[in-house]
Amino acid sequence: MMRIGELARQTGVPEKTIRYYEQVGLLPPPQRMENNYRLYTPEIVDRLRFVVSARRLGLSLREIAAILALNDRGEVPCGEMLATLDHQIAVVEHRINELQTLRAQLIELRQRGRQVATPWADCVCAAVRDWTAEDIV
Repeated sequence: MMRIGELARQTGVPEKTIRYYEQVGLLPPPQRMENNYRLYTPEIVDRLRFVVSARRLGLSLREIAAILALNDRGEVPCGEMLATLDHQIAVVEHRINELQTLRAQLIELRQRGRQVATPWADCVCAAVRDWTAEDIV
C-alpha cells in the first residue's frame, strides 16, 4: 500500500490530477488511513498508467471510462479499445488535413507580405485582417 505522494512519484502524475481522476470515476475510491490519508494498492499504478497513456494518445476521459468500465465488469475491452483507436486515427487524419490547409494559407499570406505596401491598406497586416478561409487555397 502507498500514499498519494508515492503514487504520484511512481507514475509522474500530480496529486491533484490523481484526486481528479478519483472524482470523475477513472480511479476507484482509495482506502483511507485513520488520519484520512489515501492508501493505494499496487494495481492502481497500472490503472493510472493506462489512463495517462490513453490521454497522451488523445482519448477522452469518457472513452477511457468506457474501456475501464468493461474491464471492471470482467469483460475484455480490446474490441472497444480498437474501435476507440480507429476513431482517434480518423480524428488525427482530419486534423492533419486541417493543418495542411492552414499551412498553405499561412504560406500564401506570407508571400503576400513580401510586397511593399501602404500600412493597413494593402500590406500583409491588411491581408491578415481581411482573411477568410475561403480567400486562400
